[in-house]
Amino acid sequence: MTSRKDRLRKLVKVQEQLKALHETRHAGHLAAANAAETEARELIGHFDQDNSLSGLFPDLYHNRIAQAVVRQEKSLEDARQEVGLIAAATARTNMVERAYKDARNRDERERSDRERLDLIAQKRQE
Repeated sequence: MTSRKDRLRKLVKVQEQLKALHETRHAGHLAAANAAETEARELIGHFDQDNSLSGLFPDLYHNRIAQAVVRQEKSLEDARQEVGLIAAATARTNMVERAYKDARNRDERERSDRERLDLIAQKRQE
């Protein structure tokens, strides 16, 4: 049977992995938002050029620009949600780490107390 300390140590690792997952997803959403913004800016830049096909297909350009802006907004919203999940994961990780440290310190104190009692018992037998 595993001790409480061992279970808490494993839980700390899981919580850290979950936090890292949310941080990675947050970074991915920000990267997607930047890519969508870049695409929209490039399309707007091409729209104003003389040799652009935007004169032939203005609706296509407008639709793609609008889609890029919508993707950017969606990615930014997803990133904001991940920030909340990161904060929650951080709080859980800190809580579990404190519980683990308390359990580890308690185990260490108990072991130290047992060692002292054993020494006292040995001295009495001598």
